[in-house]
Amino acid sequence: MIKKSSTTKGAVSTGPSPWLAAPAMVMFGLFAVVPLLGVFALSFMQWDGLGTPTWNGLLNWKKAFADPVTLNAVFLTIKLTILTWVVQMPVSLLLGVFMAGKQRYRAVLSAIYFVPMLFSAAAVGIAFKALLDPNFGLPKAFSWSLLKQDWLGNPDLAFYVVLFVITWSFVPFHSLLYQAGVRQIPVSLYEAASIDGAGRFGQFIHITLPQLKYTIITSSTLMIVGSLTYFDLIFVMTNGGPGNATRILPLHMYLEGFRSYNMGVAAVIGVILVVVGVTSSLLLSRLSGASKMESQMAGA
Repeated sequence: MIKKSSTTKGAVSTGPSPWLAAPAMVMFGLFAVVPLLGVFALSFMQWDGLGTPTWNGLLNWKKAFADPVTLNAVFLTIKLTILTWVVQMPVSLLLGVFMAGKQRYRAVLSAIYFVPMLFSAAAVGIAFKALLDPNFGLPKAFSWSLLKQDWLGNPDLAFYVVLFVITWSFVPFHSLLYQAGVRQIPVSLYEAASIDGAGRFGQFIHITLPQLKYTIITSSTLMIVGSLTYFDLIFVMTNGGPGNATRILPLHMYLEGFRSYNMGVAAVIGVILVVVGVTSSLLLSRLSGASKMESQMAGA
């Protein structure tokens, strides 16, 4: 009588080896975790960027949260984050759905929509600053009363001009995400809905939007976290002005560190940005269920 072994010999594990992620984890630790720990330590020190850092405890944190300029920068950053998402999300979604269609003129228009992606943020900032210059730009070239505004010199207008330029620059990228998402939706769903009498609007509401759930989550996360890193475009266009009308936290961090030579307070602002960005990403992922992403395809 042959006795069967209770274990299967030669079984091969189908799961990926954790060692495959080791190089990426090492690089992440060296270039992300270690610098972040350094910034956190610097937030408790007094340093002008030249001498030797000296320990001063929580003084930098107290100074940062007591500074009205910092509090205004926090408010402007939150305002910019909300407004960029409110404007970019629907525009990107609609453009992405349109570009995924089969219209004959779609390819030409899609190429035009992607033009802003070809330029760097600094180049975009320089171009719009020149166009909106009241002495040499569009306000001087045309006699329209609407254009005769000091767009970047008026504190009531500068923030919304920056919002428009940011939207113009980043909508093409998010439209590309939605275009790719729409093209992954099975055509059979639309054919079945059409047979049942659903029109274009009904198909969009009941098929396109639900199938783009995870694309919307990904795009929204990139928008929200990305709004915490806007620096170069605003720096070139307004340098935070007029006054402090466009001085959001990333720019405020730079000005505190490299203009006021207060690296400790700048480090505090950097830590705040990291905490807000990570918290926003985790919260959005948890509320939307993105942590349990699975295929929405039938039979997948």
